[in-house]
Amino acid sequence: MNNNYKKIALWQTAFLGDAVLTLPLIKALALRFPEAEIHLIVRKGVEALFEGQPELAGVHGFDKRGAQKGMGAARSYGAELGRQGFDLWISAHTSMRSAVVAMSTGIKDRIGYAAPWYNRFIYSQTVERRFDELEEVERLLALGEPLGISGIAPDVTLELPAEVLGEAEDFFRGLGNRPVIGVHPGSTWETKKWPEQNFAQVIDRCVAEGFKVFFFGGPAETGLCRSVLDQAKQADAVINLAGKLGLQQLAAHIRQLDVYVTNDSGPMHIAWMQKVPVLAMFGPTVRRFGFFPRGAGSTVLESPADLQCRPCGLHGGKTCPEKHHKCMTDITVDMVWNEILRKAGEGRENEND
Repeated sequence: MNNNYKKIALWQTAFLGDAVLTLPLIKALALRFPEAEIHLIVRKGVEALFEGQPELAGVHGFDKRGAQKGMGAARSYGAELGRQGFDLWISAHTSMRSAVVAMSTGIKDRIGYAAPWYNRFIYSQTVERRFDELEEVERLLALGEPLGISGIAPDVTLELPAEVLGEAEDFFRGLGNRPVIGVHPGSTWETKKWPEQNFAQVIDRCVAEGFKVFFFGGPAETGLCRSVLDQAKQADAVINLAGKLGLQQLAAHIRQLDVYVTNDSGPMHIAWMQKVPVLAMFGPTVRRFGFFPRGAGSTVLESPADLQCRPCGLHGGKTCPEKHHKCMTDITVDMVWNEILRKAGEGRENEND
């Protein structure tokens, strides 16, 4: 393969968290090809989150659920990208649609995973994903192996515009020395959600302890967040930001937190990628899938029982196949609360060092 690429396209149009997880690969590409333009292509609506990333020359949105839905649109979009001077195409997504886009670009050097089987006819270089051996960050870095990139993740963080960070800092200023706890009760998948009443009890304990609590959720999660707060006795003390923040603003506000309490979700990755202490509840999914929050400040809580039905799928689902949802209900309020206290205490110790 060429060792002097000038314009590189990285394709990842899966979910928000999947796009965030490409950041170490983006950094590795920038270090390997310092003179190259690197462009990230994500699902439409996600692109704003990466607009401040210094390694990227451009971020583009693909409207795969809207105007660009269907294989015809995929072929047209691929051909359009192929006319923009890219000399290397890297696909981090394994769908048939992604393969169609890649083939339609006409770019000579294309790297993708060896599976599904048809990828071997689509990409000029393929690598094994090694799903059962590697975590997702390392699986993504494997796409750089044909380019001489190692599987060791470089240190990288999500970068945001200075004005957005300044606005968030101003918003949180004046809270004193009280630990600031962020709570996100949502997820794309219903079975990944910890029970609403449990979140409500955690909120009440946080407020009673003197912690400042901020509530987070996307535009589609405002009803869920309102339902949780309706079950909390201390709801009036909570600052509810659900549905009020764009992705850049969400990331900037999360950066100000001492602890981020969440289900397995895209914003979870936004948090740990900024080195924010994360407490995540995992039910239908498991750590060995490789999509868990990384770093010394991250904790994953799971059912203490050995549930034979777990995991029930790569993503979770709309309902529990066994009708009991024990993978999430077995995670108790006390388990979460004790971990919040530990993380909040560590944060105070670090401030006093």
